Amino acid sequence: MDTRYAVVTGAASGIGQATAALLLARGHAVLATDLRPDDLAGLAADGARTVGADLSTPAGRHTVITAADEMLAAAGAPLDWLVNAAGIIVLRPIGEVDTDDLRRVFAVNVESAFFLCQQLGVRMRDGGAIVNFSSPSAKFVATTEAAAYAITKAAVSQVTRSFAMAYAPRMIRVNALSPGITDTPMQERVLNEVSASRGISRDELAAARLKTVPMGRSALPSEMAAVVAWLLSDEAAYLTGQVINVDGGMVMW
Repeated sequence: MDTRYAVVTGAASGIGQATAALLLARGHAVLATDLRPDDLAGLAADGARTVGADLSTPAGRHTVITAADEMLAAAGAPLDWLVNAAGIIVLRPIGEVDTDDLRRVFAVNVESAFFLCQQLGVRMRDGGAIVNFSSPSAKFVATTEAAAYAITKAAVSQVTRSFAMAYAPRMIRVNALSPGITDTPMQERVLNEVSASRGISRDELAAARLKTVPMGRSALPSEMAAVVAWLLSDEAAYLTGQVINVDGGMVMW
């Protein structure tokens, strides 16, 4: 396969990091971005361009777009792929969520995806691909402490469908990954903070969560990254506007 040019957000950890690493390993060019630029050092050592940016702000998004323009100008190539993996979670009892909580998580999870789809989409070649990150929490309620996060992930699903429709005449595909329970730092936060909030042990909460998964296990970030890579690839050329559940059977619709 020829070298493809990709922007991956949320690349300092978890699924975003695994996706950037996989694309690099397959010989593609990656601009990796995250709020924590020091944590991108490993990807930089593997050949990624890296940039630190707060994607919840117009200035931060402009920083990433400028870095993408520089990468593409140096290569004399258009953008092929965008992976919007950046995201944060707010974990509070639903009765304690305040305006700042909701606005902060919405700015990171929804606004960044929307405006990067909008502004990098115009830089993308016809036939390119975008993958956003939704969540099973967009479809059902398992953890009310994550209500603010769940709301944003439902919005990301609609962002995905809207841009899929807008970009379909250019054959740019826009899909979303809906990752189930995955071994990431965010998952560790959920286990630690929600168990403390409920007054139960971390292990008890982890076991209860896995009971909702027919396959009975969590996923590795690399397993999610492989699905992202497939969604980006030409093998998924007739797939757009979809939210793909990769969750061990937790959601079967």
